[in-house]
Order: sequence, then structure tokens, then C-alpha cells
Amino acid sequence: MGLSVGIVGLPNVGKSTLFNALLKRQQAYVANFPFATIEPNIGVVPVPDNRLKKLAEIIKESENLDRLPPEVPSTVEFLDIAGLIAGAHKGEGLGNKFLSHIRETDAICHVVRAFSDSDIVKEGSIDPKSDLITIETELKLADIQTLEKQKDPGNTPNKELQAWWKVVVKLKEEVGKGIPAREVQLSEEERKIAKQLSLLTAKPVLVVLNVDESDLKEANKLELKFAQELELHSSQVIAISAKIESELSALSDTDQKNYLDDLGIKESGLERLIKKAFETLGLISFLTAGEKEVRAWTIRRGDTSVLASGVIHTDFMQKFIKADVCDYDDFVQYGWKKSREEGKVRSEGRDYIMKDGDVVEFKIGS
Repeated sequence: MGLSVGIVGLPNVGKSTLFNALLKRQQAYVANFPFATIEPNIGVVPVPDNRLKKLAEIIKESENLDRLPPEVPSTVEFLDIAGLIAGAHKGEGLGNKFLSHIRETDAICHVVRAFSDSDIVKEGSIDPKSDLITIETELKLADIQTLEKQKDPGNTPNKELQAWWKVVVKLKEEVGKGIPAREVQLSEEERKIAKQLSLLTAKPVLVVLNVDESDLKEANKLELKFAQELELHSSQVIAISAKIESELSALSDTDQKNYLDDLGIKESGLERLIKKAFETLGLISFLTAGEKEVRAWTIRRGDTSVLASGVIHTDFMQKFIKADVCDYDDFVQYGWKKSREEGKVRSEGRDYIMKDGDVVEFKIGS
């Protein structure tokens, strides 16, 4: 399952700097003037997962290999989207391109300015709260335009069209009041209908506070404070210094750890951002382990084993027989062979609800 996150914000709040740090290479063009980014820069970033290294070691030992099997982590696709200004929904600045690129993503990562630097042009950016309100307002106005373009089917006997129009009317009324589409109370069936409209404010949201280096030690307090002000869940807000992340990206793993220790921080901004992205989107990873590779696969929380098998190959869903499942901790202790001997491997059917960290071997028919 691919996960695509659009990095958005007002010009010069640090979007491209953060993007470059995430990719650990200078892929995006960073410049101190509005619209340095015109077309979205796209990069695929591996999800940090320490479990893979341990699995590789276990497989090497248990299978008597002369090398560690390759590690293949889950990935997240980040899009560095052009800076937005007020009036984007009317085409101001690069508004039309900005909005079309957001529609293609699974989630929106708002970058808001919380750092102080008199040398950086503050194009429209005032403070984190007003920055976010400006962006969200533009997205709501764009959604209202989308909803107003929908045609009333009139007195039709078609029940599907009736249900569709009922959802359109409800969304138009609520979004018109300033409520983002993701917060409108809809039934499961109504949500399926609403998804077809591709509304921008229906997408899950993360907010990155781009802070000064000196604020990083108080990151948790800043996140809680800002989450309360914006009525967001604390898991949706993350304080990062894009400048520090950029500096970290040029260091070796050992030097990165030492640098973080000096700053009094346990994890890099990348690791925290990925974890919060997974939490916000309701994603988990299951693991496969063998001589060929050890790998993390991304699925939605609540997915069944048959759906998980389809992430590896779509044909697996039709030919699914069962899933041999081992808890990660048991696998680390025993490996595949001994886990089976000790009764630690469970044979699960197609309706088994997958858990984060399950180590799985699917049995597939011919």
C-alpha cells in the first residue's frame, strides 16, 4: 500500500527544507523567495523500523546464512507542493496547481512557521495559528466550489442519485459553516459517497511546527499547546526544526545519534513524523522474513489476513489458503523453525484481523 503525504504551507515556512531533510539529499530547490517550488517535488522515504534489523539477524542465524538478508522497509511518498497564498481557490499565485496536487495525496502535512529568522522573507506568514487558518480556509473555499458544481438530479426515482445528492447537500451546508469535510458526521455509506467527491478538507491532517533549535527540548509541550489551540488531537501535531533536520541529513548514523544526544532528543524529526503519519492514517505494518529478504508491509488497522496478502500480490487474495502468524517477540526468540516446534506459530484463516508487528508466512494455492 502506497502512502502519499503532501507537504503544504505558505511560502517560506520551510517546506522544501523539511523535504530535503526527509530525503537526505538536496532534491528540492530551496530559495529565499516565494514559489521556489512550482511543480511538486516527489520523494520516497523509508519508514524507520528497527525490527527489520533484528529479523535479518535471526534469519541469518537460524538459516545458517553467510550474510544478512536485505532489509526492505515500508515507504512513504512525500510531495513538496508549491507555497499557497490567500486567494488560491480563485487561482491566485499558483493556486490551481496547488489544489490539484493536493487532491492526489492521502494526507496533508501543513508546515507552519514557528521559528524566528529576520533573513527569511515572511511571505504572508504571521504566526502558526493564522498560517494554518489561512491554508484551511483556502481548502474549504475550494471544497465549496466543488460542491456547488454538483448538479441537482431533481425528482429522480434513482435511489443511488438521491443518496448522493443528500450527501452533497449535507456537506455543502456544513463546509459552508466552516467545518472541514473530515469532521462532518456521516454514516459509513455516506462516507463512501463523499469519497467520490475528492474533497480537500476530507483528508487526514498533520501539522508540523517548524521551530527554532532552542525549542526542541520543549517539543511535547509545544505540540500539546498548539493542538489545544487548534482543537486537534496531539498525535496530529509535531514540532520539528527543519534546519536541524537538514543538518542531520548530512551526517552518518553514528554522528546523527551523537548530535541528537547533544540536543537532548531521542528521535529525529523524520522518525516522529512518520510515526505520527501512520497513527493519523490508521496504518500498521506486518512483517515477512526469509532468506531472500526481511520486509515491512503497510496495511490499514483492522485489515484481515486476506487483504494483507493482497498487498504482497493481488493474486494471493484469490488463492489464499491460510496465514501462519508468529508474534514478533516470539519470532525474535525462536526464529521460524523453533517457533513452530514450540507452538508459537498460529494458523489463521482469511478473516483474522492483522496486528502491528505480526510476522507472517502466507500459504497460497496454485
